[in-house]
Amino acid sequence: MSDRSSTLPTSLPTSSSSVVKNQASAQQVYLSLGSNIEPVWHITAALDALAEIFGRLEISSVYESEAVGFVGDNFYNLVVGVNTSLSVGDLSRRLKAIEDANGRERSGPKFSGRTLDIDILTVAQLTGVVAEVVLPREEIVKNAFVLWPLAEIAGAEIHPQLQMSYTQLWQAYDKLLQKLWPVEFYWRSQKISPR
Repeated sequence: MSDRSSTLPTSLPTSSSSVVKNQASAQQVYLSLGSNIEPVWHITAALDALAEIFGRLEISSVYESEAVGFVGDNFYNLVVGVNTSLSVGDLSRRLKAIEDANGRERSGPKFSGRTLDIDILTVAQLTGVVAEVVLPREEIVKNAFVLWPLAEIAGAEIHPQLQMSYTQLWQAYDKLLQKLWPVEFYWRSQKISPR
């Protein structure tokens, strides 16, 4: 890791209330997926489950990165964009069910190996705490394994609090903070990574 600090903010303001728009209409949602325990198996299973729920998926390249916060096997990470009319609470419950179906252990330390981790990054332009989910997720600007794939598929989209595009945020990110690289990945007999 580098001693240099990133030029990006390290924390984002949150509030206990949020401007929640009509959630009956479909909204653009970006999800972060990660796994370091049989990652090809679990990422494939997650994509299958997400496609079953949401239909069309916008999928970034898959990136391999070193574990952050603990010593462990490398992670596979990617970002997936979906459109959904599910409420944030219902969406969160569905994603937790996918994690659980893939053997997610919730009783271990926060920084530890994962069969599957699915985090909600953004829901349209919602900000604040919605159904116990902080929006947008702070890891967007903290972790290269979230920001790079998000910039890849949603580069022109604007961060709802920082008012910068994800491409601009990635350009400003200190690339020496975390090591990661795109890997070859196939899903449903199609090469999806690198893009």
